[in-house]
Amino acid sequence: MRAFAVILLCLAAAGCNRVGHIGRAPDFTSNSGNYEHHAMVAAPLATPLEPEGPVDRASLWSRDRQSLLGDRRAGAQGDILTVVVEIDEKAEISNSTERSRSGREDLAIPSLVGIPQRVDPRLPLGASLADAVDASSSSSSAGDGSVRRNEKLTLRVAATVTEVLPNGALRVQGSQEVRVNFEIRELIVSGYVRPEDISRQNEITYDKIASARISYGGRGQITDVQQPRIGQQIADIILPF
Repeated sequence: MRAFAVILLCLAAAGCNRVGHIGRAPDFTSNSGNYEHHAMVAAPLATPLEPEGPVDRASLWSRDRQSLLGDRRAGAQGDILTVVVEIDEKAEISNSTERSRSGREDLAIPSLVGIPQRVDPRLPLGASLADAVDASSSSSSAGDGSVRRNEKLTLRVAATVTEVLPNGALRVQGSQEVRVNFEIRELIVSGYVRPEDISRQNEITYDKIASARISYGGRGQITDVQQPRIGQQIADIILPF
């Protein structure tokens, strides 16, 4: 009984995280205290000093990032850039194998120095050494397998530079949440990028992100209905059939 009570308490505790969804929309994830917030409020890294001498702030050729022709691409901790996720992949693999083999062995000794004539009378009725061995075998196998996958995803999300590594690479992380009625769709992107791969529009495609981690999913009432219950998931793991 004690073990049964412990199991019930564990199941009740696991279901408590969905009590907050009853009768109202799910809450957004807090955006304070995460990596992006820390990168924005932390002091930026030291930048090279400008050469001594007068600088014309009104010049169009100023190196200032706020000027008309200034480089506004993300490159420092706390900067923001746009990650473009355009996945349109299709893979189709088909394998087919077939194997067949047959064999037959016959051995007959109708008059081997008179042995069959001497042995046959002593054998049971109908038995004879005339056809001593007659064996045949046949085997065949066939296999057919196929894999078909089609994925298409087009998303854009703003990411923040959370760290500048010693080799100059930028660690970026971004998240986006959209709530529609009682369902939240969330997109999470993280990885490492090179500053030179960032376009003049301050954008970078997902295929240029090293160790890319892209998560697109949702949570809410609809997602809860689509997911199997905890008891069913445990039964699927334990039951051997």
